[in-house]
Amino acid sequence: MTAPAPSATGVRAAGRSGPQEHYDALDGVRAVAAFGVLVLHIGADTGGTLKHDAKAWLLSGGAIAVTVFFTLSGLLLYRPWATRTLAADGRVDLGGYYRRRALRILPAYWVLVLYVMIVYLSAHLGDAWTWLRLLTLTYTYDPHPWWGNSLGPEGLWQIWSLTVEVAWYVLLPVTAAILGWYARLRERGAPDTDRRARRLLWAIAAYAALSLVYSILMFHPSYRPLLGAWLPRYFAWFAIGMALSVVSVWARTGSARAARFARTVARSWGTCWLTAAVLYGIAASPLSGPADLTTIDTVWTSEFRVVLYGLVAVFAVGPVALAPAGEPVMRAVLGNRVMRFLGRVSYGVFLWQVPVLIGWSELVGHTPFTGHFLTEFPVIALLTVGIATISFYYVERPILRLTSRRWRADRLTAPAGRATERDGQAGDDDQAQ
Repeated sequence: MTAPAPSATGVRAAGRSGPQEHYDALDGVRAVAAFGVLVLHIGADTGGTLKHDAKAWLLSGGAIAVTVFFTLSGLLLYRPWATRTLAADGRVDLGGYYRRRALRILPAYWVLVLYVMIVYLSAHLGDAWTWLRLLTLTYTYDPHPWWGNSLGPEGLWQIWSLTVEVAWYVLLPVTAAILGWYARLRERGAPDTDRRARRLLWAIAAYAALSLVYSILMFHPSYRPLLGAWLPRYFAWFAIGMALSVVSVWARTGSARAARFARTVARSWGTCWLTAAVLYGIAASPLSGPADLTTIDTVWTSEFRVVLYGLVAVFAVGPVALAPAGEPVMRAVLGNRVMRFLGRVSYGVFLWQVPVLIGWSELVGHTPFTGHFLTEFPVIALLTVGIATISFYYVERPILRLTSRRWRADRLTAPAGRATERDGQAGDDDQAQ
């Protein structure tokens, strides 16, 4: 039976009662992902991923954390558009969206670029073209970079994934407009929320499938590793979060089926997380490519990686995204004070882990691909969290507060309905990384 179409205000209110009410747990997921990337980089630097054993597979599987980051972005940032589509009313403040994204991402990143240019790339300090490409996060599109690889210059190897994120941010309004147009296509009579939600999910599935097509194009007629750092390969991972966003909003519009599905997934957190752990083991195996991170992939292992990593994200993030506010397990495991803190500083952890890793290697004097993971991980993790904390409190948080004051001032002068829109959107933007 089709649920009656709710009012725009009702859907907006319902949408805000979704993930925004348990952001603490999502911060915990973000913290886990940040440390997953750290595990990968330390494992590679100490030579742990070069061995042909289970330990190497598990360490290289830390790359799945990138999938989780992309899924969280899809979940949080697409939600205002999903809400508007299901509400059949309202619009997103695009200027505010782009402003908040820029202020959230760029200032802390620019500090990193300045440090890297002075410490590691001083020979290029006078190269305006290098500065421009690095500061605008467009350096991965250079077909012939002077640093000679598809990831980036020394100290910025991890930033390729941020270039993908930023490209997705820029295109999200266009993507959302196309998805919303398809959801409303050939609609007759009053808005049908259930029909729109189903059509949105089918459209998002098609969007995800583009990653599989693109992965084939990476290898034919010849392998082009540069394409592996471009957005289309990762549509599928963003799409996972977008689909969860649609379900979370749909479940609060009066659809009994959607609400039952969300409730079942949230209550099955143990089964979901166990499934994610098993899939992690499979995804970290040679099925999804070589563990050493240097051997050239094949088209099939590349496809398996997209699918298997995505499935891990589905089962890991799904219960958190669809859980009701105050769910005790989510609060205890992912929303405790330690995880909330690590989630807040996770962007700095992501930004600074490679410079800290390089600095530590130089300090102790070990050559690349040597060292001991278990002894180096705690030290590098503590140093990285320390620098990330400084970044958060002295760069990121002041900017976020400035943005919040601007938003609150706009909200006080905006009409009631428009203020409600900004309420939800600002919350999503501030929590996304």
